[in-house]
Amino acid sequence: MRLGADHVLVRVPATSANLGPGFDAMGLALGLHDEIEVQLVASDDVRVEVVGEGAGEVPDGAEHLVVRALQHTLEAAGAPLTGVHLRCTNRIPHGRGLGSSAAAVVSGIVAARGLLADPHALDARAMLSIATAFEGHPDNAAPALQGGATLAWSGADGPRAVSLEVDPRIRATVLVPEARLATSRARGVLPQQVPHADAAFTAGRAALLVEALARRPELLLDATEDRLHQDYRAEVMASTTELVRALRAEGLAATVSGAGPTVLVLATAEQEPALDALLGELLGGGRDGATDGGWKVGRPAIDATGATCRSVGP
Repeated sequence: MRLGADHVLVRVPATSANLGPGFDAMGLALGLHDEIEVQLVASDDVRVEVVGEGAGEVPDGAEHLVVRALQHTLEAAGAPLTGVHLRCTNRIPHGRGLGSSAAAVVSGIVAARGLLADPHALDARAMLSIATAFEGHPDNAAPALQGGATLAWSGADGPRAVSLEVDPRIRATVLVPEARLATSRARGVLPQQVPHADAAFTAGRAALLVEALARRPELLLDATEDRLHQDYRAEVMASTTELVRALRAEGLAATVSGAGPTVLVLATAEQEPALDALLGELLGGGRDGATDGGWKVGRPAIDATGATCRSVGP
């Protein structure tokens, strides 16, 4: 496979996985984006510049996750490997449950597709398969690639995903703490088995969530209730758990975003004044800023587009 470009710009959204009961399956793309500029060079040189989140922390060479995903995808497509110069403008917080690692992987994959002479050689299912191989599960990768809300699963023919309808009345609020939490630690506290009643309860709520997202936002509080993973993680994110419970007690559909510790609230515009007032009481602040407790409150749009890539011409 020949390369058709040597310089592309990729934009990929943050994502919130699980949405309560949709553990490792459901996700939502949010209007908070990383931008990755990729330029191939005629040498073996690999250079990474990071601005924003992760600057001075993530690798600046071949071990950078975007580079690894990019080179793996080019190799899988049979394209020649070259050196690469990467500039990452990161806005998605790291270690907060907003899909930063999935965004990096998807950035590399989408960049590789944009560099190919025939991008159609790498279709949506192939990109999801590669992303899932990196991530271990497709719940964040699917909305990062497709945008909107998604339901993803893995079967005998590999990972797949479908888009879910989202009622335009639904808006997202994210409450991002200063503290980070490694996904491996959040997964490490989950039990190998759960009671049958809890599994059945959560399956029912996940099915209800599809309807609540599409047409019945008044059902979001019930539809986002979970017994499969969030309570088990309370010991490693006590403040997050306390905040989720306090918001839900007031009728607001709050969940742990991904592996945490960010909190996601799904509400309608009519509920937002009550939500803002409650956040002022609980956190000492309101929307779109830092609170007294170190939480950052934001209201990103739901990203309906997913990852994009464009060539940067001379």
